[in-house]
Amino acid sequence: MIGINIISVIILLGVLIFVHEFGHFIVAKRLGVGVLKFSLGFGPKLVGRKYGETDYVISAIPLGGYVKLLGESEGEELSAEDQKRSFLNQSSWRRIAIVAAGPLFNFIFAFIAFAVIYSIGVPVATSKIGNVFEDTPAYAAGLKEGDRIISIDGTEIEKWGELSEIISGSGGKKLEIAVEREGKVLEFSVNPRPTEKSTIFGEKVDSYAIGIEISSETVIERLDPIRATGEGILQTWWYTKLTYLSLVKIIQRVVSPKTLGGPIFIAKMSGDYARQGLVPFLFFMAVLSVNLGVLNLLPIPVLDGGHIMFYLIEAVTRREIKTKWREAAQQVGFFLLILLIFWVTYNDIVKISEGY
Repeated sequence: MIGINIISVIILLGVLIFVHEFGHFIVAKRLGVGVLKFSLGFGPKLVGRKYGETDYVISAIPLGGYVKLLGESEGEELSAEDQKRSFLNQSSWRRIAIVAAGPLFNFIFAFIAFAVIYSIGVPVATSKIGNVFEDTPAYAAGLKEGDRIISIDGTEIEKWGELSEIISGSGGKKLEIAVEREGKVLEFSVNPRPTEKSTIFGEKVDSYAIGIEISSETVIERLDPIRATGEGILQTWWYTKLTYLSLVKIIQRVVSPKTLGGPIFIAKMSGDYARQGLVPFLFFMAVLSVNLGVLNLLPIPVLDGGHIMFYLIEAVTRREIKTKWREAAQQVGFFLLILLIFWVTYNDIVKISEGY
C-alpha cells in the first residue's frame, strides 16, 4: 500500500512539475532568453546531463522544480552578447509572459487531461429511481423504486444530474414526469416542495425536492473529440472557479483551513486514485494541476503571481522596484510559504491519526 502511494505521488508530482517548469522553459527559449538549468526537484543533483547551455537535472527533493534563466539574478557578470539574452534585460511584458507560462501550462495540461478522460468515458448515474421516501410528493403521486424517469415537462431525461437540476430549480411549480415502468410509459403530476440542501462548502441554500433517491445504476458516457474538447474546457474552468471560491471561503471562515492538504495527504490520495484505475488517477492529476496553476498565480512573493505583480507594477509605472524592497517581500513570502507547508503537513498527520 505504501509502495503504491510513493510510486503514484512520484509520477503525479513529476508530471505536474515537469509541465509547469516546461512552460517557463519553452517560452523563455522562444523569446530568446538563455536557460542555464532545468531541474525537477530541489537540493543535490541525482542525475543530469547538459545539452547546449542548459543543464537538465533530477534533484533529490521532489517537492517542486525550477528553471534557472541567464541573468536572472542581479550582479551576474555577462558578456555583451549574453546581456541581450539576459532575463532581467527583457521588457516587463516578456518577463510576465515567461513567468505566467508555468501556471498557464498547468491549465493546458488539465484541459487536455479532462478531454482525454471524457473521450475514454466516465461513469454517469442514470435517471433510474433508487428509492422513494414516504410522505413526499413523489410517494403521493405514485412514483416507485425502479422507475426510470424519461422526461420532465417534455424535456427528455437520461442522466440523474439533468432531472436533479430541473427539480431543484423548479420553483415549486407542478412538474409532469414521464417514467418507464415494466416496459410501459406512465405519467405523473408532482409538486416539488421547498427544502434546503448543502453546497459543497456546507452552506445551506433554498431548493426544491420531490423525495426520490439516486440509484446505483451507471452507464459509461463517451464523447466524440469535439464534445470532449468542449467538456475539457468547461471542467478546467469549473475547477478553476472552485479553487478560487474555496480560498475565498477559507478567508471568510466558511471552510476550515484544516481542509487543506499537504504532501502526505496528496500521496495518500494519489495512491487511492491509482488503485481505482487510470481514469480516476488522471482525473486527480487534472484537478491538482488546476490547483497548482491557481495557487501559483496568487500575488504572493516567491510564487509566480508575486513576480507577475512586481513586473506589472514596473510596466505601469515604468520604474524598477528597488532590489531591497523586492528582496524583503520575497523573504516574507518565503517565510509564509514555509509556515503553510508546516501547517498542511501537521494537518495531514492529524487526519491520518484520526483515520481519515
